[in-house]
Amino acid sequence: MKYLKQLIVPVLLVGLTIANAAMAEEADQTVEQTIRKALQPLLAGGKIDLIRPSEMAGMYEVVVGTNLYYASKDGRYLFNGSMLDLRSGRNLTEIKKSGLRMGVINSLGEDQMIIFAASKVRHTITVFTDLDCPYCRLMHSKIKGYNDRGITVRYLLYPRDVVGSPSYKKAVSVWCSKDKNQAFTDASQGKPVASLNCENPVQSFMSLGKQMGVSGTPTIFLETGDRLPGYVPPAELASRLEQNSKLEPAATDSTTKED
Repeated sequence: MKYLKQLIVPVLLVGLTIANAAMAEEADQTVEQTIRKALQPLLAGGKIDLIRPSEMAGMYEVVVGTNLYYASKDGRYLFNGSMLDLRSGRNLTEIKKSGLRMGVINSLGEDQMIIFAASKVRHTITVFTDLDCPYCRLMHSKIKGYNDRGITVRYLLYPRDVVGSPSYKKAVSVWCSKDKNQAFTDASQGKPVASLNCENPVQSFMSLGKQMGVSGTPTIFLETGDRLPGYVPPAELASRLEQNSKLEPAATDSTTKED
């Protein structure tokens, strides 16, 4: 009997653990359905990608593209803002949004980018850029400085004007050029670029930039998904990249082309 008790107790504990886990999962699924039903009509056709418990008891994260919201478990209350961990000083929302942004950027594929690669790559940045933006042009005029510091620059063409505008057509012409890099450099220097048209990703990048909160150009995304709005000189950017693993993700103010 003694040995039977020793065998039964652990089995019962395992069974209870499994049952509790199943109940918790079922409860989360019920909450998810409740939140989804409450929020979906407000998204104007947008898609809820994920609903999961947040670090705050009773609050759930709602992921829509690269946006992160918080909802109460009954679906009545919705919060759009940052959740801060006051013990660690971390911005939990920005950390997770950085990861979401990087996931989107990595899914694009480098064949959709115009890349100025460093010979010895230490870091890679992705930049939403407008060929007519003064600070974008300033940044590209320093491309050798970035590359010499081991920074590969991947450009996403992001004309700030509407589809069909001169800036948009210029971006399309650069993309359709036989030598995209040279055409990009020429356009950044104000030189004329042959008018061309072909299948291109420019319009999709315009939509993507808005989705990712790009409100000025250049907007730099680091390897972690951290966002640096505005021009950052090569030496300063190299220093930030080296220190980035020790810094919390945050959108840092810098000089941009204003809305």
